[in-house]
Amino acid sequence: MGLSSILREQYGMSNEKLIMAIAALGEATANVSALLSNYVDHSYAGTQNSSGDDQLKLDIACDKAVFSAIRISGVFSIAASEETPVETNVSSSVLTPTQENESFSVGFDPLDGSSIIDANFSVGSIYGLWPGKGVLHRTGRQQVASAVAMYGPRTTLCIALPSTSTNLGKDAVLELTLINQLTEWKLSRESITIQPYGKYFAPGNLRATNDNEKYHALVQHWIKERYTLRYSGGMVPDVYHILTKNHGVFSNVSSVKARAKLRLLYEVAPVGLIVECAGGVTTHESYDGSVLDVKIDDLDKRLGVCFGSSGEVDKYKEFMFGV
Repeated sequence: MGLSSILREQYGMSNEKLIMAIAALGEATANVSALLSNYVDHSYAGTQNSSGDDQLKLDIACDKAVFSAIRISGVFSIAASEETPVETNVSSSVLTPTQENESFSVGFDPLDGSSIIDANFSVGSIYGLWPGKGVLHRTGRQQVASAVAMYGPRTTLCIALPSTSTNLGKDAVLELTLINQLTEWKLSRESITIQPYGKYFAPGNLRATNDNEKYHALVQHWIKERYTLRYSGGMVPDVYHILTKNHGVFSNVSSVKARAKLRLLYEVAPVGLIVECAGGVTTHESYDGSVLDVKIDDLDKRLGVCFGSSGEVDKYKEFMFGV
């Protein structure tokens, strides 16, 4: 059973264009997986992205692979990525207002974790899908689906389907595994849920503990209570561990001397939707509020976050906000 058939028959999806859009992300993931499996050129391209990060040739190749799959699908109007941080027209023709409304827009990070890829650590891709034309001035809650691809010993794709996108009457999160020499997707987990408590922690941006006393106290709490550290330096593998074990907490907190680096459009909103659809909780680092309600008023907008088990995020709020 192919990806499209799984979405129709097992998850009650009836919007054929949305099915095609998600299938395009599956195709993009397979293309990126093929690039990674043949990755031998570790050189830089001599360019930088909007954040000032030096770009690997692989970063650019993965970006092009995703853009290609999106364009070929014929159901997208706008795409923006961490490597191409502008609202880019990806439609092959001029769309009427009705066609624009029936199309989709995507914000994506084609290769999350390029700083750790040379060590052969697991890396990923992140995709957020919005209805209609454009991603600017939207919120994560307006997404009709999101997905995270994980490239490791196997390639998997975790997809969040809000209740409004299916006939199930509830949110759903599923996992697919790429098999048969990267040619076929097979359903590997029908339903992913995040339990309220669990002693795994992934503390990002630890340098912020030097001048953020509250974050320092929280990290010391996790250590004192003998939480198990699961931190790779990549957002996708760290959050994916929570989804795999069904519990845990991920944080990426900023300070005056160590600012937040996670981008709302390309990383935070899509991953946040997966976490919340799985029954987990998200919060902005600085106040008690879901990251899905933060407006994308800048394509490079960044923020600190906490994701994971509801009880563990409550503990974060207790330390950071006094809630």
